[in-house]
Order: sequence, then structure tokens, then C-alpha cells
Amino acid sequence: MCELIVIGYYDVHKAEEVRTTLLKLQREYLIDLEDAVVAVKNPDGKIKLHQMWDPTAHGAVAGTFWGMLIGAIFLSPFFGAALGAASGAINGALTDVGIDDSFMKELSASLQPGNSALFVLVRKATPDKVLEELKGSGGKIIRSSLNHHNEKKLQDALDAVKDAAQPSAT
Repeated sequence: MCELIVIGYYDVHKAEEVRTTLLKLQREYLIDLEDAVVAVKNPDGKIKLHQMWDPTAHGAVAGTFWGMLIGAIFLSPFFGAALGAASGAINGALTDVGIDDSFMKELSASLQPGNSALFVLVRKATPDKVLEELKGSGGKIIRSSLNHHNEKKLQDALDAVKDAAQPSAT
């Protein structure tokens, strides 16, 4: 079962910075993300969602491959590639995976202009190591499906101050 966590930031760049940290942790197999989206409320009040990956582009690439393959069978690979790319892009644009876009936009409407939010859907994680990496990153939990105890641990880690002095290895 996935856990949804939404963290708000008073800076437009902080949510992206934290998402980058989470993606680094994912490459180290410390967290398994289903989705991670940054929502930014521009000074004019418009909300912009920065998806982890673009389904339209992904659909176009996959469609191009399959269109070219099918086109090669029928001796028209370029026509097949063009047709496949177009149909793949349309299919990708109509596909919504991960966190629902309308939910993110609705929740992001409560942000102040110039603020951002990080929407994370976590499959599984190594909590102690993830919390250590997120320690002191700031932000306020807006919504989560975590139990009260784990939500408090996460908020405490976000609020904590990282130690500037690192122990030296001898």
C-alpha cells in the first residue's frame, strides 16, 4: 500500500530540491517512489505541476517505436513511426498515472503565491535513513496518509536543525 505525503514550502525551489534528494535516495534503494510531483503557485496565482516524467513524451517515444516496427512489416516504416508517435502522444496526454492532477491543483490552491508543495506517493522506504537525509529541510506537512506517530516523526525531522559539525573519521 502506498503512502501519500504532501509537504508545503515557503520557497518555489525548495520542493524541487527535496524531490531531487528523494530521487537520489531512490537510486540508493532507500525509498521506492510511485510518484513525486512539485506544485508551484506562481505570483499571478496560477498553479504549475512539475511531473516526475512526462506521459505525453513517453507515449510518443513508445508509439514511434511500435509504429516503426509495424510500419516496417508493411514496408512503410516512416509513415508507421509518424502515426505511432501521434497516437502514442495522444494516449500519453490522456493517461494520468500516480497522483491525481485535479487533487494536486485543488490542494495547491491553498498555497500562497511564490510557495511550492511536494506531493510524494511512497511504495516503501527505510524510514530512519530517509528521515536522516530530510533532516532540516524545512516544510510543513499539509496532508498525509501516515499514522500520527510517523507523521510527527517526519515533521520533527523536517523541523530539525542539521548538525554543522560532522564527527571526524579516525
